[in-house]
Amino acid sequence: MKDTEIHIRETAVTDFQDIMKVEEQAFGYDKEAKLTADLLKDKTAKPILSLLAFHSQKAIGHILFTRVYMNEMDNNQPLLHILAPLAIIPEYQKKGVGGLLIQHGLETLKEIGSEMVFVLGHPTYYPKYGFIPDAMQKGYTAPFTIPEKVKNAWMVQSLNSAGFVIPAGQIVCADALNKLEHWQE
Repeated sequence: MKDTEIHIRETAVTDFQDIMKVEEQAFGYDKEAKLTADLLKDKTAKPILSLLAFHSQKAIGHILFTRVYMNEMDNNQPLLHILAPLAIIPEYQKKGVGGLLIQHGLETLKEIGSEMVFVLGHPTYYPKYGFIPDAMQKGYTAPFTIPEKVKNAWMVQSLNSAGFVIPAGQIVCADALNKLEHWQE
């Protein structure tokens, strides 16, 4: 499959069923689909960047970036985001679709002025797209404790050309994501 065969675009309200189908198929259960639905309607998650990937008119992947804050929810803070979740339907996994969604998302976030992006994810996958493992080393603490044995799964990427200019602190996610159940294996 060639990159040119994949079309990525921002989602619309009319894409909700496609998003849910991708999330459920990708994970094989509905926990991430429910989280995604909750985040899409969560006012504290805005501005949201929600992207769908298509192959031959079929929705095959979804990525969601939602607003996060440093230490407290304050809309006067610089714009920061978290990537959660990234979902690719099984027959398209390991074919580069996730990477295309990540790259498109990061480029779009830069355009809208987002300063940094966080992710809690696989520590060998996300660094391929510029994420730095163990964001705590840079002083950016996750909303909930990340066990020492998986600390590299908490990652950050600066989208600011000047680097990490946002003072360190604890990340506060949107209400729907700021729950312990989403931060445990």
